[in-house]
Amino acid sequence: MPMEKTFDAARAETRISAAWEAAGAFRAGANASRAETFCIMIPPPNVTGSLHIGHAFNNTLQDILTRWHRMRGFDTLWQPGQDHAGIATQMVVERELARDPANPTRREMGREAFLEKVREWKGQSGGTIIAQLKRLGCSCDWERNAFTMAGAPGDPRKGHENSPDFHEAVIKVFVEMYGKGLIYRGKRLVNWDPHFETAISDLEVENIEVAGHMWHFKYPLAGGATYTYVEKDADGNVTYQEERDYISIATTRPETMLGDGAVAVHPSDERYAPIVGKLCEIPVGPKEHRRLIPIITDEYPDPDFGSGAVKITGAHDFNDYGVASRGGIPMYRLMDTKGQMRDDGAPYGEAVARAQAIAEGAEFTEAEVDTLNLVPDELRGLDRFEAREKVVAQITAEGLAVTHSVTRTDKETGEEITETLPLVEAKPIMQPFGDRSRVVIEPMLTDQWFVETAKIVGPALDAVRDGRTKILPESGEKTYYHWLENIEPWCISRQLWWGHRIPVWYDAEGTPYCAASEEAAREMAGGRELTQDPDVLDTWFSSGLWPIGTLGWPNWADETQKYFPTNVLITGQDILFFWVARMMMMQLAVVGEVPFDQVYLHGLVRDAKGKKMSKSTGNVVDPLEIIDEYGADALRFTNAAMASLGGVLKLDMARINGYRNFGTKLWNAARFAEMNGVFDAGVAPLDPATQPQATVNRWIVGETARVLARVNEAFADFRFNDAANALYAFVWGKVCDWYVEFAKPLLQGEDEALQAETRATMRWVLEQSLLMLHPIMPFITEELWQSLGCGERMLVVSDWPELSPEALVDPAAEAEMGWVIALIEGVRSSRAQVRVPAGLQVPMVHTGLSAEARAAWENNEALIKRIARIDSLAAFDEMPRGCITIAVPGATFGLPVAEIIDVAEEKARLEKSLAKLDKEIGGLAKRLDNPKFAESAPEEVVEEVRSNLAERTSERARLAEALERLAEIG
Repeated sequence: MPMEKTFDAARAETRISAAWEAAGAFRAGANASRAETFCIMIPPPNVTGSLHIGHAFNNTLQDILTRWHRMRGFDTLWQPGQDHAGIATQMVVERELARDPANPTRREMGREAFLEKVREWKGQSGGTIIAQLKRLGCSCDWERNAFTMAGAPGDPRKGHENSPDFHEAVIKVFVEMYGKGLIYRGKRLVNWDPHFETAISDLEVENIEVAGHMWHFKYPLAGGATYTYVEKDADGNVTYQEERDYISIATTRPETMLGDGAVAVHPSDERYAPIVGKLCEIPVGPKEHRRLIPIITDEYPDPDFGSGAVKITGAHDFNDYGVASRGGIPMYRLMDTKGQMRDDGAPYGEAVARAQAIAEGAEFTEAEVDTLNLVPDELRGLDRFEAREKVVAQITAEGLAVTHSVTRTDKETGEEITETLPLVEAKPIMQPFGDRSRVVIEPMLTDQWFVETAKIVGPALDAVRDGRTKILPESGEKTYYHWLENIEPWCISRQLWWGHRIPVWYDAEGTPYCAASEEAAREMAGGRELTQDPDVLDTWFSSGLWPIGTLGWPNWADETQKYFPTNVLITGQDILFFWVARMMMMQLAVVGEVPFDQVYLHGLVRDAKGKKMSKSTGNVVDPLEIIDEYGADALRFTNAAMASLGGVLKLDMARINGYRNFGTKLWNAARFAEMNGVFDAGVAPLDPATQPQATVNRWIVGETARVLARVNEAFADFRFNDAANALYAFVWGKVCDWYVEFAKPLLQGEDEALQAETRATMRWVLEQSLLMLHPIMPFITEELWQSLGCGERMLVVSDWPELSPEALVDPAAEAEMGWVIALIEGVRSSRAQVRVPAGLQVPMVHTGLSAEARAAWENNEALIKRIARIDSLAAFDEMPRGCITIAVPGATFGLPVAEIIDVAEEKARLEKSLAKLDKEIGGLAKRLDNPKFAESAPEEVVEEVRSNLAERTSERARLAEALERLAEIG
């Protein structure tokens, strides 16, 4: 049955995908012919997730490597799976419940009933992204789909039927690390999400610039003390001096002043030297209960920023936490889990009295300080932002706001009026928001579980330093070292219900018992009644065990353990610390081996102009819509072509369309071959070891071997763009354009032996092209492979070519065909530059041919004349007037075009175009030369101007060359 005229991606992709799975083509070990293994772990998408363009890019690269290794006979496993995504999943299910007002809330349902709802939702909707990854062509071993909550209590095993018991691995690691003192419970500052009422990771915090305010307040010195405040210039000259009875601070969060433990200044700041060690008064709260706090020195305050003095609220600011920890300053928590001002504990007066005693030197414990509620009675229970307004109003009313003079013009009288007003700067500030809750995140001092990372970070650093794990690009190693060398304890607990519950139980006295099960904990506790810790583990803790957990640890089996350590991890550079570094630490701590040999990091996929994609900008691209319109292969080829190591990823729809056209070009070449008997049953592909008779056939065999070597080298070095570009140039240029054209006269000639050789060669070349293209464009290549009757197996499990350029490249054939191509391209370019009508046959002349050039002409005369549209060739001693010259090795040819075109009109057209381009180039260059433009314009705008300048400069060079051609004519 003849081929269809076009490739219908929408119909074919689903059919081909189903056939691959039915044949077990993606199973671990499919097509294995060697003992070497290749294993790659999918970065597990959230179970709530849908395919976005970053997933599409990342998984395309993973699939390319997987298919390439599978075809090369490696025992290959691409391990799929999903993360249970604690906070995201809990949010989705709560939102679903809220759609029906009749449904109870999460808290009304209770923990077990709610978790049953989560498991029910996961069974129904959790497989969405898997189906979407299959549409992209991902060849994971889907039968082994893993899940980070597999085996947890109540797990119905739906959608991850064959997953190892991941829960067992997670709990075992926690218990063992706890026993070694590597996990502990303590009070530290964390990112607190008041909406979800849980700690969250830095990655779940989105810092957004918003309109904010900076308030300036006075903290009066204790006992009415004063000092001389002096400001000096760089030369030490006094520029300002006054007597003050206060120290000035600035804050964007006045409500946190209630929890201040000190005011800090830099040790070198001479302005405040007279008052260091003295006490100052927090200017808010009932006057009779105002607290006094010390003025201290610390390296943190910047003398050149604001007043140079910083209020230290250790329980609600990360920088302040560091200062307070270094200085032994008490940290008073002001808010509850909902972000409201605390309304628990002793009355304000009693709490303040104890805090004052602590400020004056009384001993204290961290636990005691946490019980002290320093929120005035009238502010207790208020929302933090409502409390802010009241704090500002109280301070201002008491006259303790720093003031400044403002002059304005009266609208009615026109008179200038100078007023003294509180100093409040309206300025943009960076504010942290929960990436899912969209509420302002509050730094909060809370009891959490932590990994003592300082004790396990060493081996992870050594593994990269000694080359056991290599990070690409190399710039990623510097980031890796910086993070790990400055690592803080890792908060691994979350105040959620969906997740691995902390395996720690407490008796009535609060004594903890850590065990893998409640039964084991009870045995440790001597049968006492126990209550389990309500928190769950951070999803990054379980995903940190992804490599060993998905392969069945601690219950290793030979068929899975052989894939560890894995070979490569492909992931975004934004999670180098959050996931990659933690996997390194955890695997080395648990099994003593690195989890992967190499890490390939990539950046964000941006739009065509280099702008970050966002819903607010309106430039988000849906990969499924791209697949619907252009097919998965076009998207995949685009992903590969833009994947330069460390490069900026710009997704251009025009480029995707271009690669769809590339697929069409390949399809049309295959149709031409089919119509000319190349894939008839009696035609066997050429054995490349046999030297074909025809020069053009020897040439294309050598070109095929050469491009295979380039592709192998590029894939091995993770230069996906180089592999894609090499294949594009070869298949489109060498095969579909030149070889198909060169083969036509041979296929249509009378020499039957040459016909047969050319059919066999063309079949072999097209089959090799399909094999090499398959890792990047799996669908169209599989469709062609099967419909043309290539090979005995599906393409996905066919063997990768093994060709030697040294054995197959024929230098003489390469030189001859290179000469022919150069001549034809020269003729075509010259004709196009001076606008000779495309279909017009024109004469050509020459001024002498070398022996090699004459042989090349005589061997290929008919072919050159037909393709270049030359009707004759004549020899001259000198080049006739009115000719455009074309130089090739061993000869100079000329096209006498003076009688064919209007030279004067062409010159005028080109000169006009050049003048217009010069004006545009000048304007673009002027913008780039302007330092203000380069400094203030968005990066994508500057890049767009650079790109436009490069395009116009290139166009100018082309037109200038055409004008020079016309100058030859006279």
